[in-house]
Amino acid sequence: MVLKLYGMRQATCTQRVLTTLSEKGIEFEFVVVNLRAGEQKEPSHLEKQPFGKVPVLDDDGFLIYESRAICKYLARKYADKGTKLIPVEGDLKAYGLFEQACSLEQAYFDAETFGVWFENSIKPRRGWGATSEEAVQKYLQTLDNNLAVYDQILSKQNNLAGDEFTLADLFHLPHGTQALQYGFQDLLEKYPHVKKWWEGLQARDSWKEVVARAA
Repeated sequence: MVLKLYGMRQATCTQRVLTTLSEKGIEFEFVVVNLRAGEQKEPSHLEKQPFGKVPVLDDDGFLIYESRAICKYLARKYADKGTKLIPVEGDLKAYGLFEQACSLEQAYFDAETFGVWFENSIKPRRGWGATSEEAVQKYLQTLDNNLAVYDQILSKQNNLAGDEFTLADLFHLPHGTQALQYGFQDLLEKYPHVKKWWEGLQARDSWKEVVARAA
């Protein structure tokens, strides 16, 4: 049975999974959940995702939600297809470094890049109030501090979990891309190793395909 992915191509969390599917070369059916129309809160969707969010993956009746969990599931199930994305099963040290790198994205990058995007774009566009410049500057300062450490890590290896590209790197793409025009691009200029890493991520065919199809 072909995989079904429920989501919206413009939604950043859906984009994480779409990029993973592209990297792995996996066939799937895409089922649009129109967030603007509130379809994610309808009973039929809440049966699949009780928090009323996207994406959701249906693998022959097995349902899994949360974008990073879906990506890890796909990378492990289809380990022999496409880009590896996750260490081989049984290599505990490599897996530990991989999970450590995945934690970096959630602890030191995601909230800050989402925050500057939210304050500058989502919040005013949805009528939730004016952009808080104080909040934006706080997010950017924290991100600046964190990128300095990223730069140290990436001065010694090509990617966050080591030299190989993994999901830990891929996970940065959606919110990082949205934050570029709101200060992230300027910060990249300060950190050459981060800039090189980031440009490599954005140049991947999988990500370019996801961006093109979301337009």
